[in-house]
Amino acid sequence: MKNHLKKIPILILAFLALVIVSWDSLQPGDPKTEKIVVPEGFVIEHLYSPSENDQGSWVAMTFDDKGRMITADQYGFLYRLEIPAIGSGTVKPKVEKLTMGTDTTKVAMGYAQGLLYAFNSLYVMVNNTPNNVANGNGPENGFYRLQDTDGDDKFDKITQLLALSGEPGEHGPHSIKLSPDGKSLYIVAGNHTDLPKIDHYRLPHNWQEDNLFPLIKDPRGHANNRMAPGGWIAKTDPEGKSYELISAGYRNAFDFDFNAAGDMFVYDADMEWDFGMPWYRPTRVSFSPSGSEFGWRTGNSKWSPAYPDNLPAIVNIGQGSPTNFMYGGKAKFPEKYRTSMFAFDWSFGIMYAIHTNPKGAGYEGNAEEFISGSPLPLTDGNIGPDGAMYFLTGGRRLSSDVYRVYHKDYKTISTPAINIVETPEAKIRKQLEVFHDDSKAYPNAVSVSWPYLKHPDRYVRYAARIAIEHQPVASWRNLALNETNPRAITEAMIAMARVGDSASKTQIFKKLTSVNIASLPSDQKLDLIRAIELAILRLGMPDNQEKAAVISYLNPLYPAGENELDRELAKVLVYLDSPEAIKKTVTLLATAKDDASYQQTIMSSSDLIMRNPQYGLDIAGMLAKTPPAQQVYLATVLSGANAKSGWTPEMRETYFKWFHNAFGYKGGNSYVGFINTARNMALANVPQADSARYNVMSGSELLTGTGRGTALAATGIRPQGPRGNWTVDTALPVVEADSGNRDFARGKAMFAAVNCIACHSVQGEGGSSGPDLTQLGTRFSAKDILTAIILPSQTISDQYGSTVLTLKDGSSVLGRVVNETATSYSISQNPYAPQTLREIPKANVAEVKVSEVSIMPPGTISPLNKDELKDLIAYLRSGGNESSELFKPKN
Repeated sequence: MKNHLKKIPILILAFLALVIVSWDSLQPGDPKTEKIVVPEGFVIEHLYSPSENDQGSWVAMTFDDKGRMITADQYGFLYRLEIPAIGSGTVKPKVEKLTMGTDTTKVAMGYAQGLLYAFNSLYVMVNNTPNNVANGNGPENGFYRLQDTDGDDKFDKITQLLALSGEPGEHGPHSIKLSPDGKSLYIVAGNHTDLPKIDHYRLPHNWQEDNLFPLIKDPRGHANNRMAPGGWIAKTDPEGKSYELISAGYRNAFDFDFNAAGDMFVYDADMEWDFGMPWYRPTRVSFSPSGSEFGWRTGNSKWSPAYPDNLPAIVNIGQGSPTNFMYGGKAKFPEKYRTSMFAFDWSFGIMYAIHTNPKGAGYEGNAEEFISGSPLPLTDGNIGPDGAMYFLTGGRRLSSDVYRVYHKDYKTISTPAINIVETPEAKIRKQLEVFHDDSKAYPNAVSVSWPYLKHPDRYVRYAARIAIEHQPVASWRNLALNETNPRAITEAMIAMARVGDSASKTQIFKKLTSVNIASLPSDQKLDLIRAIELAILRLGMPDNQEKAAVISYLNPLYPAGENELDRELAKVLVYLDSPEAIKKTVTLLATAKDDASYQQTIMSSSDLIMRNPQYGLDIAGMLAKTPPAQQVYLATVLSGANAKSGWTPEMRETYFKWFHNAFGYKGGNSYVGFINTARNMALANVPQADSARYNVMSGSELLTGTGRGTALAATGIRPQGPRGNWTVDTALPVVEADSGNRDFARGKAMFAAVNCIACHSVQGEGGSSGPDLTQLGTRFSAKDILTAIILPSQTISDQYGSTVLTLKDGSSVLGRVVNETATSYSISQNPYAPQTLREIPKANVAEVKVSEVSIMPPGTISPLNKDELKDLIAYLRSGGNESSELFKPKN
């Protein structure tokens, strides 16, 4: 008996241990991490919530020489964190507010969008507003250095290294990075930041807008006074005494980094209002070597990535809001990710692993979805001293959090030096880039660089031309005029147009038109026509004889049957008033179609529809009726002031009717304004007696008074607001309260206005990709209906569920599988255009699983005010029956 009694405590302890283990396994996961998807083998931890501790919304971070994290509130102070070690049993950091001076209530240093600890200093890129500065809250915009001069572990010296001016906001000063050799600093700023005093230029400072395309600035006013060079990247010394411009032509490049070879990559933002337009540039990652230009220009004047005087992206990602960009070389991750760049998208909560491989003198790349969540507004990140990845969420006063991601085998993962094999072309490029240094004279620069103007590699040719542009024109003019290689002629004439003078104009046009253009491949044809365009822009309209020669030279090529070539030919020939240009362009306008590469760029955004209720709905609507971009380009060309000769009444009728049809498409927010501005420019070219007729013919009655929207959207079809941003808890009392007289017509209009009608039908009217809602009110309560609308992912019918296809390249596709064959899946991704299918070969698919996210986007009814919401729910509960008791007048 005694022995049995002795065993009881042991049994109890064992039972309790089992209970504890079992109970622990039943506990719900951390709500901060359970909806975040990380790759297999990785662990994610939530460390801290600044916003829950009244410390703002954090957007920047760095680590100091003691391994502590330093962060910045977008609208306030700096903070310093001591992070517990992985596996220490606690994850909560010790947090300290960094204040300077005696008044700790005001921000002496903060409002930072970029932080870097280097050279025993904290470098800060401040992006503040003039009002805050005037009120004594925070420093003015600029680049700062903070130092601890007395060794008490507190920053006591603030030095402004560089004042930065421009328009305040999120296109201002951004990130800071240490140079690959550890001796210098690089800084980046968006296109609303004026270029400061620069001491040296690797990109020659002779930039202009350089586009013959009829200029239309953004109808909503964005960046209308911001001209070349756009966003820029500069290099400086630790004391910030001298600045060298490295690269420019970005829209709002937020961040950049260097790989193990010391090559720089940049993550640039799109202009989502331009979506669907031929000049739309998606968010993209570029390889940005010395002297690089990326062609951002205001309004519709952005350059084609194909132009030889700028460089292309290596990865086009699609729509989004780029924030952080960093190299994974120091991470204790599998090698695949140690050689990757990590790109953070704030809008859609996706962190991409950008895999790059050397290709000639440049790189090629692809994007893999590394981490994602909804919502997950990613702001900044860094690889910590422990080899883990740390990242922040927040921005724009959103809820802010600090996370850590590490690999489960971090203790055993070795991190040998990464070796990127330098290609022969890269070696040539780097030799040529030495001549981009304008602080020294290089007598051999022309002789060494000239042979590479005809090199087959685009990056080599670009580096050679920039090297030559840095040299006196007199030292290479004769070489240019005596050149015989077509490629070298094109590059040399581009250089002469950019740095020469008008005295060279006749020689340049003569030299360019001496090339047998018909024998050239398409890319060389485009380069040569671009050289002609630059000569016209930089040196002036050719005289009558030269103009006739250029028209005679280009006219036989048009139309070329290739969209990029046809754009350039149409633009130049119409500008030169070629007798046949109008007729050819109007004819082409009726049949032009967008090519596969453009469609791929646009349709890549369909993967984002269900990631964000605000932006996703906008994308869904645009993809349902995407404008024909090639036609938009040609129509805009025909609107220019030079497009006057060669019109017939029949051509004008065809042309102006095109505008009427064009208003039926849906692009970004500026689409209607761009189309209407082009329409008005075209109307200015017609005889005054015909203006009123063509005005009506081209769709004047479809427009609102501002000309930036269509009248269809301004009638009862559009919610009047104010927005409700409804939750079930806020909407249900409104719907269940004494609702007064309800308006059937408005309820039906709201059913269409918030696009329910695109997927659902009532009384036989509407789409079929979702359930018929005619009998909805007979089976479900108001609460059920609101829950299904506001929280569509809470309960998903098998019949209308969606599927996640994880592809072998690391990306994923989310949508509804509507057909499956032995070799492929047919996916419908857009609930507003269910007939648009994406074919996914099964050979490319690594995993198929049912999605926990409904294909019905959340936030559908957010735009509605109280009465609009009541009318919509009454319409749904009535099953579309106007005679329902719900719509009878109340006493």
